[in-house]
Amino acid sequence: MNTTAEATVHIFGVRHLSPAGAKHLLDVMEQVRPTAVLIEGPQDASPEIRHLTNPNTKPPVAILAFTDELPVRTAMWPFAVYSPEYQAMLWAAGNGAHCAFIDLPTSAVLALQSVRSEDVPDLVEEAERENDRHSPDVPALEADLPNEGLNEQEASIYQRIAALAGEQDYDMYWERHYEHNMSPGAYQQAILAFSEQMRALTEPMESSLKRTEYAYNAVREAYMLRQIQETIAAGHQPDKIVVVCGAYHAAALANGLNAMSDEELAALPTRSSKLTLMPYSYYRLSSMSGYGAGNNAPHYYELMWEHITAGTLDQLPEHYLSRAARLLREAGTHRSTAEVIEAVRLAQSLAALHNGSAPTLLDLRDAARTLLGQGELGAVAEALARLDVGTAIGSLAEGVSQTPIQDDLNRLLRQLKLEKYKTTVAADLALDLRENRRVKSEEARFLDLKRSTLFHRLQLLGISLAKYRGSGQEQATWAEHWVIQWTPEVEIEVVESTLLGETIEVACAFVLQQKLQECTSIDEAAKLIRTACECALLTQMDAARQVLQHIAADSQDVVQMGAAAHELSMIIRYGDVRRMDTTPLEPLLAQLFLRASLFLLDASSCNDEASAAMLSAINQLNSIALEHQEQVEDELWIQQLTELARRDDRNPRLSGFACAILLERNILSASQCAEEVSRRLSPGIPADIGAGWFEGLSMRNRYALLSRMSLWEQLNAYIESLDDEEFRRALVFLRRSFSTFNPSEKVMIAEILGELWGIEPEEVEEALGGELKEDEADMLEQLNDFDFEDF
Repeated sequence: MNTTAEATVHIFGVRHLSPAGAKHLLDVMEQVRPTAVLIEGPQDASPEIRHLTNPNTKPPVAILAFTDELPVRTAMWPFAVYSPEYQAMLWAAGNGAHCAFIDLPTSAVLALQSVRSEDVPDLVEEAERENDRHSPDVPALEADLPNEGLNEQEASIYQRIAALAGEQDYDMYWERHYEHNMSPGAYQQAILAFSEQMRALTEPMESSLKRTEYAYNAVREAYMLRQIQETIAAGHQPDKIVVVCGAYHAAALANGLNAMSDEELAALPTRSSKLTLMPYSYYRLSSMSGYGAGNNAPHYYELMWEHITAGTLDQLPEHYLSRAARLLREAGTHRSTAEVIEAVRLAQSLAALHNGSAPTLLDLRDAARTLLGQGELGAVAEALARLDVGTAIGSLAEGVSQTPIQDDLNRLLRQLKLEKYKTTVAADLALDLRENRRVKSEEARFLDLKRSTLFHRLQLLGISLAKYRGSGQEQATWAEHWVIQWTPEVEIEVVESTLLGETIEVACAFVLQQKLQECTSIDEAAKLIRTACECALLTQMDAARQVLQHIAADSQDVVQMGAAAHELSMIIRYGDVRRMDTTPLEPLLAQLFLRASLFLLDASSCNDEASAAMLSAINQLNSIALEHQEQVEDELWIQQLTELARRDDRNPRLSGFACAILLERNILSASQCAEEVSRRLSPGIPADIGAGWFEGLSMRNRYALLSRMSLWEQLNAYIESLDDEEFRRALVFLRRSFSTFNPSEKVMIAEILGELWGIEPEEVEEALGGELKEDEADMLEQLNDFDFEDF
């Protein structure tokens, strides 16, 4: 408590997530009965205090600030129920006191984010000269900015303190000496002494970055002092003002020097910004997530807060260990009451060894591991994680300080009955997009379809609430499987999307339009058509169709046209399920299919590496020809396949594959196939050509091939005609082709070839199985330079 002649403002330094700090602060406020409560936090967020103290707001919650222009920058100030700042707000609201945040406004915080990593500006240099006793950085336990960690010197200071106190880490030191200290007035005095000593220990560093951090803190403290002076000028008596700040800043504010001048205030850099409130989670509040001002066990400290407020702090060890035993029992591991009692005694003994008045979290965890886990941490790890960190998520009163897009998402979650999935625990959700005829209302009949549309829209916006995990059923275009999980990052992603539009639908339309303007390839345009369909954006789907049509008009890329045609085919197939009119896409599908067919022969004059993509394209185009015979020119496709199957100057694997398709579709007769096999596998044909062709042939209609003994006799005769080097090359293609067969097919091949070669089937399997060796891969690489047109 400041008792200088100039000011008697009550400065109360805290650790931002300190149950004991919150309790002692409330005691001081009850004693002082302040008319003004000033809290370290963004000054322009003061109007949000009434929302934070709304009875329907349940911590953990956070203030989120963001720039209202791209690129988006964000900053966050989270609160737990046991945060001293939050309890100060509640006291002020309940006692009619003026309450305000007094730290730099968010516009300056966001602007200084980039400044802090660059050269120190004039304003900061001036603050540095005036505050040369200040620390170069905010210690992690009092850090105000999100995700701010320790530098090496600070880490060593905290480690030294822990080592001198005989504690394993600084958190345990803090808990044993501060959280367990219930003596009236002792906490506040200890914090002020701590602040002065820490500021004396941490001297300004020479590096530009650390000097910038040091000066940044000085600017903040100067601004907070200015806010305190303005509060006094507004008519509040100094001794009726309580200031709640991070312990590190307490000594500087208590000195009451170097308040920010008008000129310095005008010189503050700013970025246009907005702010909102958002629910938060205990995991994100924990130091485990990287939050520098977090603690290692938010839920444990909530339990401590409950016991402190109930006056039963001495019962915390029994409560903690009995709940751990209960969680173990629920998981199927029985632990007796006697073991819990012994664990409590052990924790108390461990505390006594450190001259502590009560067990710390580390003492409790050691006792749980020894007695409840019988020495094995793994046996109790999950239960302790639930007890220490927890899965709690806060909530806000409906309509409280939300951006329009947040309001829209919350409305959609309620409308689609998805609110129960707003949890940190991942949940599976299977959707059936078909109409549910067992219900009466339109909304209920297509509930899953509307859910799917929302999830796809969120994916387009980069909002990670729902992750797609496939259909769950082969070829079931009406089925989708999603995993739903809410995290604070989701809320941040939603807020960042507010720059794209005021609703989810409008933002999606904007993003899709941007992607269309940047689109330069056929397959990308086709994927955007599918995205528009999945997101139920009719206008953008038509725009994407026009973009694809324009790009495809001059394309000769069969691979891309095949992929795009496949996308359109899928959209047309499930268009009815999504209740989308896909009729305008049918002429585009026909156009892509026609161009791909016409350029098939030219594209098939490719090397071995490119043939893999061409095989996929041919497969896709043939499927389209079978499924959309009324929309595409199947006759032209058959003509082109027939020409490819007959040509010797095209990639042999593709020619063989075309032959297999014709055989499968009964366009190539058995006798014609036998003639082609005889021609392709005749003596004198290089192994690269003959065995490569057979590889393509064997990729389809395998059971029909396996039943043709004459084919295998012809293959055997061809292989016997090869010299040793050619045989080795042929074996590469055979091994690659057989590697794609299933186990039963491999057995049949081994038996056939074993009979022809006069060896055991197992030897055949060994010869044809396994991964390609390095020298065999080199042979395939050489084939990439082979000119089939010269053959």
